[in-house]
Amino acid sequence: MQSPPPSSRYPLTIVIPVYNEEQVLPALFQELEKIRALLAKSVDAVEIVLVNDGSKDKSWQLIADFCRRRPDWVGVNLSRNFGHQLCLVAGLETARGDAVVSMDADLQDPPEVILQLLEAYRQGYDVVYATRRERGTETFTKRFTAQVFYFLIEKLSGVPIPRNTGDFRLLSRRALTELSRLRETHRFLRGLVPWIGFPQTQVFYDRGERAAGETHYPFRKMVRFAFDGIASMSAMPLRLAYVFSLLLFSVFVVYIFYVVYSHFIRGSELVPGWTSIMSAITIFGTIQLLLFGVFGEYLGRIYEQSKNRPLFIIQEIVQAGAETESAAPKI
Repeated sequence: MQSPPPSSRYPLTIVIPVYNEEQVLPALFQELEKIRALLAKSVDAVEIVLVNDGSKDKSWQLIADFCRRRPDWVGVNLSRNFGHQLCLVAGLETARGDAVVSMDADLQDPPEVILQLLEAYRQGYDVVYATRRERGTETFTKRFTAQVFYFLIEKLSGVPIPRNTGDFRLLSRRALTELSRLRETHRFLRGLVPWIGFPQTQVFYDRGERAAGETHYPFRKMVRFAFDGIASMSAMPLRLAYVFSLLLFSVFVVYIFYVVYSHFIRGSELVPGWTSIMSAITIFGTIQLLLFGVFGEYLGRIYEQSKNRPLFIIQEIVQAGAETESAAPKI
C-alpha cells in the first residue's frame, strides 16, 4: 500500500470515505474545521483523511485542492470504485492516529459526537460505537428490514452487533491493528469490529438529514450489503441448506413408503397425473437451484479470496507540502 510521507503519529485521526459528494463537501470541510477547533482544547493534533472512492463528479478535485492548502489534511484517491467498505478500509490503514474515528461524508452523523467518542476512549474503551437513538425519517420498510437483518446476522454469526449502529465509530490503535490483520475480500466492518473483541461501549446521538445530495445506498445495494454481511460472518446458510435438503429427503422417503403401502397392502392403483408430476418437478427443481445458488455464492467467495489480490489500490495521496502517486508500470 502506498503510504503518506513519514510523520509523527497523531493523537486522533478522522477518516471519511467519499463517493460523488461534490455537493456536500464544502459544508463537510467547514464542519470539520469547526470540530478541529473544538478538539484543539484537548488534543494536540488532529489528522483528517478523506478517501475518494472513484467518484465520477468533482469530489476528488475539491478534496485535493483543499488538502494542498491545509496541514494535517490528507486526500487519498483510489484507482477506481472499490465500494464503501474497502474505501473505508483504505482510510483506516492510511490513518496514523492513536485513536481513529470513521464517519460518512453526508453529515447525517454530527461531527460533535466525536467529543463523546473521545471521552469514552479516555475511559479505557478500545471500540466506541456511535449509536442512533432514532433512525430519522427512514421509512417503516427500511426500519423493519434493518431490524430483521441485524437479528438474523447476530443469531447466525454468534457475534453481538450493536443495533442502529453504522460505520460511525472510534477505534484505538491496537484495535485497528488487529482489524487490519483480517484480509477478507468481502468486508462487513459492522460485524468484524465486534468480532475482534477488546473493551467496547456505545454513545447515543440523534441522527440528522443529509446536508446535500442523494443517498448512495438504494435498495439493491442494501440487499447485497445484507447478504455480504451474513455470508461473511457465518456459514449457517450452508448448514441450513443441508438441513433443508434432509427434510425434503425425509418427505420423499415418506411418500415412497406411502406408495408401496397403497400398492401392495391396499391394492389401489396410483396413476400419476400431469399436474402432480409437473408440480413435483417445479418445486424440487426450484429448491435445487436455490441450494446450488447458496453453494455457488460461497464457492465464488473462496475463489476470490484465493487470488489474494490487494483489497484496494491507491492512485494518489495529496497533503500540504507533499504529494505522492503510485508507481506506474513501465512498458
